Amino acid sequence: MADDVIDSPIAWRRLVAAIALATVGSVPMWSVVVVLPAVQAEFGTARAGASLPYTMTMVGFVVGGVLMGRLADRFGVMVPVLIGTVSMALGGIAAAMAPSLMTFGLAYGVLMGCFGSAAVFGPLVADTSLWFDKRRGIAVALAASGNYLAGAIWPPVLQWGVANYGWRDTHVALSAVALVTMLPIALTLRRRAPMPPPRPAAAKGAAPAMPLGLTPGTLQFVIGVAGVACCVAMAMPQVHIVALCVDLGYGAQRGAEMLSVMLAAGIISRLSFGLVMDRIGGLATLALGSALQGVALLLFLPADGMVALYVVSAVFGLFQGGIVPSYAMIVRENFPPEEAGTRVGIAFAATLLGMALGGWMAGALFDATGSYRAAMWNGIAWNLLNLSIALWLLRRGIRWRRARLATA
Repeated sequence: MADDVIDSPIAWRRLVAAIALATVGSVPMWSVVVVLPAVQAEFGTARAGASLPYTMTMVGFVVGGVLMGRLADRFGVMVPVLIGTVSMALGGIAAAMAPSLMTFGLAYGVLMGCFGSAAVFGPLVADTSLWFDKRRGIAVALAASGNYLAGAIWPPVLQWGVANYGWRDTHVALSAVALVTMLPIALTLRRRAPMPPPRPAAAKGAAPAMPLGLTPGTLQFVIGVAGVACCVAMAMPQVHIVALCVDLGYGAQRGAEMLSVMLAAGIISRLSFGLVMDRIGGLATLALGSALQGVALLLFLPADGMVALYVVSAVFGLFQGGIVPSYAMIVRENFPPEEAGTRVGIAFAATLLGMALGGWMAGALFDATGSYRAAMWNGIAWNLLNLSIALWLLRRGIRWRRARLATA
């Protein structure tokens, strides 16, 4: 019976629902970036201090990604998505009423991050992976594209709202949009994901599962380190492009447009990498995406003209979009499906921890040096770490498969 729905129209309809939920539910990842200059001006803080709410949001994602993944594994994905919908609506109101930067950061970190957007990222991607087999790569990439679609659509809209109504009223409107749009879509996800028959218990003394020749815990840890490294590198352009444009005299609106271009290109990238992932697997896709992201980061170093920044932003989006979905694919290729929500949640939590760390580090390096050049070199160094891990895992995967074939 479960096989009847795998890759079926039901699966594709759920995928559409997942994309729609992520497009609205991922707004906090980008709204906190767009309002950074306005928040910095109102609360009178340095760039690193103004970056703190973004860091708190990402830390909230880290905790929430694991928690919501566990809830999805136990109760189905609808439960965490409903929690996330209500929490996002409450978080927008709390942010709008914040009397201080710390209160604003807590509203984002706890309500909009941990219990809000975290519910529509890892859990929905993991759930999607359970409904597909032949087209799992492109399905996972599409589900993961929801947060980039949010980034492509919302920054210009939010910047317009901030410019015309202020950042507080913009958050109130955001709360209303989240509640009205997400709640009815969440209720369409009642059906639990199909699961294969329970595996027979291992015989006494049998060797435990060793994905890629590593213990499950070791592989999860290595994936986590890779996720932190790639997203420290990814954070500088995504978190600070609006502030960079303000510093260069181009204005926040131009920065919001560049962020939108970057993330629109990221959608194209994720879909393209999804097709590639169905052919070459998660590990090879991670290595390819990491190498291309390193090239794009290098291109940011000489770019300071407005046209150059638009072009490099688009290139960066096109080159790095396949990295994060590849972690979900690696998890599904190497761990049991009944653990998908938790393990994908942990993997994605690591990427968000990297975004939090990278966003703060870029702000701190800017305050220390007066420019983003040091921050960019810092990102390049972290990207090299990610690429090294990806190539090491890819090599282990090739050897592990050869060893299994030799003993079959």
